[in-house]
Amino acid sequence: MLAMPGQVLAGPATDQVKETVDQVLKILTDPTLKGERKAKERRAQLRRTVLERFDFSEMSKRSMGQYWKERTPDERNQFVGLFTDLLERAYVDRVEGYTGEQILYLGETADGNYSEVRTKIVTKRNQEIPIAYRLQKADSNSKWEVYDIVVEGVSLVNNYRTQFSKIIRTSSYQDLVKKMQAKVQGEEGAELGAPKSKVR
Repeated sequence: MLAMPGQVLAGPATDQVKETVDQVLKILTDPTLKGERKAKERRAQLRRTVLERFDFSEMSKRSMGQYWKERTPDERNQFVGLFTDLLERAYVDRVEGYTGEQILYLGETADGNYSEVRTKIVTKRNQEIPIAYRLQKADSNSKWEVYDIVVEGVSLVNNYRTQFSKIIRTSSYQDLVKKMQAKVQGEEGAELGAPKSKVR
């Protein structure tokens, strides 16, 4: 397999994504964290691991699109907090369904301070789920932070931007906040959600 210009089979961004994924898998497979009684501790560890790698402020800004500049500093802080809770909840719910699927690292495309790490999950039924992590380098250090995830060609950020824009356009920003609060609190029938994989 030949790498195109700007493409590598592995690089710093891939190494850091793999490090985070390995930490998540270690938590999920830790026998001392199994079961419902350990759910709170297990989820707390998963959230800490995710927070270290994901740039939720950047994800929030990109998901709001054109409406971000209209928000006050207090509104931005509130939105980042809600969006972080929303994404953490969705991510933790999803990864807790891990049952030994194989994770493959396919390559990395780098462009200055931006990089995309391509991976693939292979289920026990040999179904494949392509997942790409989009990252940017944090200021003044070598840490790479995730600002978007693309699952089966669907961007998480673009998916939420479409939902958020529709709600703001047809109702109001305040209504969006109420819907996000309901989703975070786990209310039945609450709207908003990340794209779901078509593979089962």
